[in-house]
Amino acid sequence: MTSHQPVAQLGVGKLPVRYPLLALCFFACLICYLDRISISVAVIAMQEQFGWSETTKGLVLSSFFIGYMLCQVPSGWLANRLGGKIMLSVAVIWWSAFTFLTPLAAAISLPVLLATRVLMGVGEAGMFPSVFNLFSRWTPLHQRSRFVALVLSGAPVGNVIGLAVSGWLATQFGWQAIFYVFGLLGVLWAIAWIPSSYNDPRQHPRISREELELLDRDRPSDATPGAVPWRRLLTQPAVWALMVNGFCSAWTLYVLLAWLPSYFNKIYGMNMLKAGFYSAAPWITLFILVNAGGWIADAMTRRHISTTSVRKTMQASGLIGSALFLMVARQMTTPETALAAICLALGFVGLTWSGYGINSLDIAPRYADVLSGMTFTAANIPGIIAVMVTGWMLDLTGSYDAPFLLGASISVFGAIVYLIWGSGEPLVD
Repeated sequence: MTSHQPVAQLGVGKLPVRYPLLALCFFACLICYLDRISISVAVIAMQEQFGWSETTKGLVLSSFFIGYMLCQVPSGWLANRLGGKIMLSVAVIWWSAFTFLTPLAAAISLPVLLATRVLMGVGEAGMFPSVFNLFSRWTPLHQRSRFVALVLSGAPVGNVIGLAVSGWLATQFGWQAIFYVFGLLGVLWAIAWIPSSYNDPRQHPRISREELELLDRDRPSDATPGAVPWRRLLTQPAVWALMVNGFCSAWTLYVLLAWLPSYFNKIYGMNMLKAGFYSAAPWITLFILVNAGGWIADAMTRRHISTTSVRKTMQASGLIGSALFLMVARQMTTPETALAAICLALGFVGLTWSGYGINSLDIAPRYADVLSGMTFTAANIPGIIAVMVTGWMLDLTGSYDAPFLLGASISVFGAIVYLIWGSGEPLVD
């Protein structure tokens, strides 16, 4: 690449070094959500076996998020100090081990099961801070949205596979088989990741001069770890808008993640296998719109639309669209129409991954791992509150109308906050 050649003309096909690394991050994200979603199907059989109420089931479903939420910021700090490769290796092996141990914990007692789910959440807390640490080194600005979207779209793919396969495994071999099979996948991933990955692709022996130049153009000014400017971060309105939107964007996602199989089982009388397959469809829609959103956001960037405008457009469109279709879902009376509305409600959330989801790389590229940890801490509060509140509302009303209305209201609130205070401009060097 000559000095006068625009960066945008360097084709994606000429960037081979990052591809296997990004692919392995995609599969880590897939396994992360595969392990997380598995209990949403298994809990139907577990509830019957152990005689749990809806409130107790909500507690089991939400306990994971206690460890997940509390360890986001520490994981971000560790990723900043140790690098994303080491953190991601430890995280995947840790959460896979506790996935495998879940059936044993359930057989012992409810408190032991809850503790096991909390510890699994501790491991999964390292997922996103680790990959954001790597994104800051691996992705040039004009390709960042699509690459981040591609890796993070491992989440809905994991959910689709988990929901579809979990029902079959439970039917054929018992619900315990779900955790044994999925837990082993993390070990297989680690065998591929540990010997082949690089914390920084610049260390790769086959990196080309063209790719090195492209990556260096958008590299943070100083990639070495340093003291995290906590005061500077926490006094920026855009940081708080980002965290509020992490919370609001995740509310609907976690309600559907935890309760969708139970929704189709209770409202439309589907068995566990059919409920799992129906629950998988919205995650396919999410996968499509996550990646479409990444391409749209990068196309806007290439047209020299400001990063702030790009992020606000994607975030507001995603949250308001999701709220609209949650309200539509409340009026549906057949499983097919309800499924269509829920597919769109969840799909629109995918656009926010090119809004708030990538925003930490815009406003604090050197500390994107730490800021993503802060954001995902806020984003996982709904994993506890929303999941438990939904169970309480179901016990109280016997209907999903109230949870859907609450989710729509929270989405609209998040859009308003981000439109006023959100930013895409660097705030911290």
